[in-house]
Formats: sequence, C-alpha cells, structure tokens
Amino acid sequence: MFRKLSVIWVLVGMCGAALAAEERLAPEPTGGSSVGMVTSAERELVAAANPYAARAGARILSDGGSAIDAAIAAQLVLNLVEPQSSGIGGGAFLLYFDAAAKSLVSYDGRETAPAAATPGMFLRADGTVPGYIEALEGGRGAGVPGLLRMLEMAHHASGKLPWSQLFEPAVELADGGFTVSPRLNALVSKVPTLARSGSAADYFFDDGGLARMVGAQLMNKKFAKTLRIISGSGSKGFYEGPIASDIVAMVQNDPINPGTLNLDDFARYEAKRRLPVCLNYNGFDVCGVGPPSSGGLAVLQILGLVERLQIKDLQRWSPEAVHLFMEASRIAFADRNRYVADPDFVDVPVSGLLDVTYLNGRAKLIDRTKVALEVFPGSPPGLMSSFDGDDNSLEKVSTTHLSVVDRWGNVASMTSSIEFAFGSAIMVRGFLLNNQLTDFSFNPIRDGKTVANGVWPGKRPRSSMSPMIVFDSEGEPFFAIGSPGGSRIICYVAKVLIDVLGWGTDIGAAISSGNLCNRGTVSEIESGSAFLEMKVLLEEMGHNVKVADMNSGLHGITRVEGKLVGAADPRREGYVSGR
Repeated sequence: MFRKLSVIWVLVGMCGAALAAEERLAPEPTGGSSVGMVTSAERELVAAANPYAARAGARILSDGGSAIDAAIAAQLVLNLVEPQSSGIGGGAFLLYFDAAAKSLVSYDGRETAPAAATPGMFLRADGTVPGYIEALEGGRGAGVPGLLRMLEMAHHASGKLPWSQLFEPAVELADGGFTVSPRLNALVSKVPTLARSGSAADYFFDDGGLARMVGAQLMNKKFAKTLRIISGSGSKGFYEGPIASDIVAMVQNDPINPGTLNLDDFARYEAKRRLPVCLNYNGFDVCGVGPPSSGGLAVLQILGLVERLQIKDLQRWSPEAVHLFMEASRIAFADRNRYVADPDFVDVPVSGLLDVTYLNGRAKLIDRTKVALEVFPGSPPGLMSSFDGDDNSLEKVSTTHLSVVDRWGNVASMTSSIEFAFGSAIMVRGFLLNNQLTDFSFNPIRDGKTVANGVWPGKRPRSSMSPMIVFDSEGEPFFAIGSPGGSRIICYVAKVLIDVLGWGTDIGAAISSGNLCNRGTVSEIESGSAFLEMKVLLEEMGHNVKVADMNSGLHGITRVEGKLVGAADPRREGYVSGR
C-alpha cells in the first residue's frame, strides 16, 4: 500500500521572435479523434488545455526541467492563449508528487478577500441578493491573485531550471503572436462583460467591434513586458511596485463596481502548503487537495459511497450505476455546501467527512431502486463548527487543468482559474483579473443561519477545483487528472476515476464519455451523450432529469504497461505533448 508518502492529512483505508516561437510551440493537428487526443510517451508528458501550452511544457521537460518547471511554463502560456480561463490575475491549486522523497504536497494559491471586505459586500443597498453577472462585473469581485506566489513556492522546492527560463515560451508567443482559436473567438463573441471593458475590448475585438477572427495572429506586447519583469524579479515584481499599483488603481477606480483591494493586501498575500486528503478506492490511493477547495473531499466522498454499494460490480454506467452515482453526488454536495470553507477561518471536519463509519452510514441513505426524498448534511465525527447555513454560491466554468509527468517520475496536477469567462473583464498590463470573490456566499446568513463560506477579510473563497493524483498498491503514481467546470468539476473527476479505477476503462474513453452530475435536486446528463437513452428510466426512479451542456476539460496522464498515456478532453482544445 501507499506507505511512503510523508505528508498526508487524511489517510482513510490506507497504511500509511515569432518564427522561432511558431516552430517550437505551434499547434499540431490532433487528427479529429472522437475520443479526444490520446498520446503515449516513454519518459515525460504534458496534457493541457491548449496545444501551445502543452508544447511549451514539453519544451521545458526536454530541456531538463522538472514537472513543476513544465507546469509553470505551460500555465504562463495558457494565460496568453486561453485568457478566458486562468492566468497570473487569478489563483490555483497544485498537487505535486516528489518521486525522490516519495512525498506528496498540496499547494494553495487561492485568492484572498481584501482587508476591507465585509460579510454583506455583495448585497444590494436594500439587502437583497444580486444576480451573478451584476455581482461579478468590475473590481468588487477581484481577490488578491495567488497563482504566482504559489508557483514560486513550488519552484523553490522542486524546480530544476532557472525561474526566468520558464517564462521564455510565453514571452516569445506574446511578442511574436499566436493564432486565435475557435474557442477563444466564440467566447469573446458571447461574453457581454468583455465588450463593456475598455482595455480588454481593445485587445479582444477588432476595429469593427467584432471578436478577432479565427486564425488571426494576436500579439500581447504588454503581457510580454509584464512577464519580463516577473521573470527577472520573481513574484515580488508582481506583488510590489508598479504592477500591484496598477491593479489596485484599476480595481478601486472601476466605474461599474469599484473594489477595495489595496497595496497592503498584495504585500500580505501568502501561498500555503497544505496536507492532501486521500482515500483508498478499489486498491488505489486517491489523493486531492483539501479546503479551501471542496473538490478533493467531495470527490473522495463520492468514491467512498459508490464503493460501499459495489458499483464496480455493475455494468459500466448502467442505469443502476448512474442512479448510485447521482445519489452519492447529492450526498457529497449536501456536506460540501454546509461544512467546507477556508480552514483558516472555519473548523472543517475533514477527517470526519471521510471517516469509515460516517461513510457507511451515509451510504445507507441510498436506495438502489429509487431516489431518496431529501438529503441533508450529515453529522461527521469531530464536528465543531457553529455554521449551520447551506451555501448556494455559484461557480462558473472558466477554469483550466494540466497534468505533467517528468523523466524522474515527479507528477504535477494543477487546476487554475480566474472564475467567470475572462474573469472580472478588467485587463491590466496585458492580463485579466479574477472575479473569484463571487465564489463566496453573497448572503452570509441564509434562513437565519450563518454560512461557513461567507466573506471575511483575508479569507479564501471555497472552490471546487479537484486536481488529483492516484497511487497504485506499491505507492507509485498511477494517474493524474483534473478538470475545469465550476462545481461540476467534482462530478467530472469522480466519473473518470470510477471509470478508470473501478471498471478499467482506458483514459481516452473515460474522459470522452458522457458527463453526469447531481448537485442537490437535479440529475444532470450531458446533451448528446449515451445517457439520454436512460432518461425516462431515471425519471421513473424519481430523478428530476435535466439535459445540459456539460463542458468538461479533463486532462490526464496514466501509466499503462510501463508507458505514459495522456489524454485531452475532446470538448475543448486540449493537447498532449511529450516523448
């Protein structure tokens, strides 16, 4: 079993110039495979949400970089070519396995609320709760970005190449230009907040007011200059000095919703090392990030529940298996919505939520033939929190995930985000600011009950980001996976883990197969998927079925017969690169 990891929090069921840039980074055809892109390699591999990013990471690996080096390079390129999803104006969670030390560490680069934040900061003057778009526009929703501090912390611990070298691929592309993709073009056209933002609109739209066309070359000289500053001075160049001053000025002077971020908020920001959360599922040790992300805990709860119901003995994604998954998801979300928030402010019952006896009791709530009438949060062991209100905060889908394995066996699984598509739509020095504070509960008190995920100065909003690393019975890394997708991330990741670890499905088929989720009252099945055939049967079992677009972006790497196999989700523009 997984004996050698030295830093586990919860162990349940375990024993212990443009041409040059284009040549090296340009996208290559994926072949149009219906199961996304699947690539095998002997030594090292990167799976990311965009070909430019995957190839940048692979370049760093071939230059002798570690998995964390490659992840940094790929992330910086994603900021440029997939700006709707992540970047240095946002945050991330990183799970990293150090092969030499046989240790796993979780890095928390989540954004924080400013010191001047108040519990009711998102409420209207009359005390009513605003709509999501109303709340996100402008500077009020922007938290202190955490990505760069987190990446720098991880690089100090596990990097092999110089920090400045990791910036070269992104700088080359920003200076020389990259090709506008269909997805970027479509999102620019569809997101209303972007057109209303002066600096961002000038960059993303042409002189005729249309989204820059697919295939156009787009340069970002301002971003290149920003990256050069940070590559030379480290994260200090971002959190102190002119860049921080410009961010604060844009936020505080926003004409729509001014925010309260100040220079002291930036100077005080700290990335954190946290202990992972882990659970044994079907002989594999599955590990994720803990609070303030709810993703790791909720994914593990789903796995623990369906294992007790012997889902792996059922036909793969039969109606009964789908029913059990939906009910397990409901239970996990009930606990998530009540108990998970920033652990520096709230006593989260982490151990209790994964306790064997607790999961046994929760599994008994699931009827194999019909939907339970109502599911409430449980009472896990060790519960000390006085928060008894359930959170209904929204999490939108503009996030990204990348997975990396290097030649030494180090593994990086990182999910990063700026929250909504193009974040707050405030563009500063070539990059967009997040609106992650809208992941807090807008109303700190619901039905007279205090919500754990309410806003507080310096607090980190709850997330659903779920980067995971799976270990085999010998303690060796077997699978790295994660996804964007708002709160549905939890279901996307749990679905693939059940598929691969329980039924032995290959990674490409597991990622490309239909998505499903239940976050409380509605059982969602992906439009166009095979699950549509069982809609009526599920409804007869009591499910309130909704057919929805469920745009996951699962990117993973696994080991098959001694080789690395990586896969990218066909729903987005993912790519796998390595050797």
